[in-house]
Amino acid sequence: MEPNLNTIHVFKTDVLKKEPDCPMHSTLDNHSEIQQWSIDYEDVDCVLRVVSEVLKPNEIIGIVNEFGYQCQELP
Repeated sequence: MEPNLNTIHVFKTDVLKKEPDCPMHSTLDNHSEIQQWSIDYEDVDCVLRVVSEVLKPNEIIGIVNEFGYQCQELP
């Protein structure tokens, strides 16, 4: 089943490389209100995509900021 496009949130970040033991990755993986997430490390904006029917963009930004990364919603 395809996700509802209104539940896909897209952000510009400064997460430059994948770190397997990164606490932020664990938090996103285990967050009960996040169905799926990914970061495009090859994109100049290191685009984070989060699928969540419940979380609002500012809540996702807050999660990322907690780990010392910058995060800005993309239109």
